[in-house]
Amino acid sequence: MSRRVLIDCLAFGSEGGSLQGELEVAALTRLHDSLCDFGGCLTYRIRGAIGERKRPELRVEVDGDLSLRCQRCLEVLPYRVELRSLLEFVDSDSDLTQEELEDDSRDYLPLQKALDVAGLIEDELILALPTVPRHTDCALPGAGREDLNVSPFSVLAGLQGRLQ
Repeated sequence: MSRRVLIDCLAFGSEGGSLQGELEVAALTRLHDSLCDFGGCLTYRIRGAIGERKRPELRVEVDGDLSLRCQRCLEVLPYRVELRSLLEFVDSDSDLTQEELEDDSRDYLPLQKALDVAGLIEDELILALPTVPRHTDCALPGAGREDLNVSPFSVLAGLQGRLQ
């Protein structure tokens, strides 16, 4: 997506609009601090509809691969993105009931005449990424894997003989 794409949420939802394309990872500048590599593209699909509550909603799907940095070993961590979000648009926060606020199956956004699709996708990715990305099995930087099974108290065994 080289040019900026804006949609009117009410019209897009009412007409059952559909939009799909690719978004370059390099264009997601707010994600750069979390990424090791800015190459590649993410594919997205956005479908509009009018929901059960007669409000416009968007179904957002984003797929692709990102390169995060493992926060334990500081090496590259390949991360598969399979994002699925349901966004419902409301005129104001006061339109929401307590039950709706507690509903985790969807998120609520204020109704907008010009919603930036790339910005929306980037927002959803920021919320979906792990807070502390890490491999399931890795060592701290500078630590050898053979050191993982050594007890930190093994040094005390040598001292015990000297003190007696």
